[in-house]
Amino acid sequence: MAQSMNLKPFYMGFALLVVVGSAAIWWARSTGSAPVEVGPIPVSTSDFSGYVLGSDSAKVEIIEYADFGCGACAHYAVVTGPDVKKRLVETGRVRVRFRDFPIPSHPQSPDAHLAAACAGEQGQFYPMHDQIFFGQRDWTRQRRPERRFRDYAEALRLDMDRYDSCVKDRLLLGQIEAAKQEGITVGVHSTPSFVVGGLLVVGALPYDSLVSLVERVEAAAAR
Repeated sequence: MAQSMNLKPFYMGFALLVVVGSAAIWWARSTGSAPVEVGPIPVSTSDFSGYVLGSDSAKVEIIEYADFGCGACAHYAVVTGPDVKKRLVETGRVRVRFRDFPIPSHPQSPDAHLAAACAGEQGQFYPMHDQIFFGQRDWTRQRRPERRFRDYAEALRLDMDRYDSCVKDRLLLGQIEAAKQEGITVGVHSTPSFVVGGLLVVGALPYDSLVSLVERVEAAAAR
């Protein structure tokens, strides 16, 4: 699991909802790593931006903080992500919100996040997200992976003049850093991390474990 630097919160003015209580769930091993940790955190999702997949009417939102260069994040995207999309998102049960959280130990990650953000400006964030994660073993071996990201953009039939301009300007790096700093304010220190119903969950969750969390949120809302 990739580790982040201990940085000071960037957004001190965020209104936070204090979630009281404690929880610890011992999940089955998914990738051979230690069990994930679950704990209460002060968090309000109402002002979070990010890349949304799913219906605004979905009763449960999963916020994912991930690094495109993180192996555990790729494992989640490749193994669990398709089930989440088909069985939870497309059925209207869950809405997913992706938040950028590039890790300093992955020097190529900012370029990957930038490529996805530039695709996002053309409404193609999640298709680029999938291309980058599924091709992680390839582009992480390259010193300058920008060419590979551009190949992905061409495969998605993006407006390449617009894409190239976005990558060259690098203006969206500020947005990416802001998303990361927001994650830090709610206690994110490693990737992937998820916020589900006010709980911060760390690790590449298998599908069954994620569904258990969703069911807990649904049950609490029904009371």
